[in-house]
Parts: sequence; C-alpha cells; structure tokens
Amino acid sequence: MKHFLVQIDYKVPVESLGDSVRLHREFLQTGYEKGWLLMSGPRNPATGGIVVARAPTQQALEDFFNDDPYKLSGLATHTFVEFNPVKHQEFMSTWINPEASLK
Repeated sequence: MKHFLVQIDYKVPVESLGDSVRLHREFLQTGYEKGWLLMSGPRNPATGGIVVARAPTQQALEDFFNDDPYKLSGLATHTFVEFNPVKHQEFMSTWINPEASLK
C-alpha cells in the first residue's frame, strides 16, 4: 500500500456547501470501511479539508475520490501527495504496513 495526504480545497465559501457536507462524510465512510482512510477533517480556517489515506496506487485513490460529492458537484478540488511514513507511533504499525501483520 502507498500512503497519501489528500488536500481538499473548497471552490466556494464553506457556508455554501450545505447538505453536501453530510454527503461528503457519508462518502468518506465508505473509504474508512475499505480500510483506506485513517483520519479526515476540515482545515482551520475552513477552506477545505485533509485526509490521511492509503491505497494500492495513487490512481486507485484518485478514482475513489472521483466519486466524492464535493468533486461531483464542482465544490472542491483534490490534491494527492504520496509520502513514505518511515517514522510513526507504534500503534500505527499494522495500518501502515498491513502485510507485516500477516507474517
């Protein structure tokens, strides 16, 4: 698995997001259920959000986020930054390297 920081940038003021916030969070839940998302939340100030994710490839993650209601409605853009989590808290080991936990 590859690891990513996903930066979501609103194209409209946060007050204009309306019901899409609920739909976006329901969409994100599907990523948590897949085991691809670790954490997510709005930035401060509320100009977008941040997601810490993993996926087999960047293209797979981009394909997943193509179904984000924010993107489908033209309310936000997504930027994907791949990184290698060489240092982390021990409790994160199985999420970062799930293959190692199978050995």
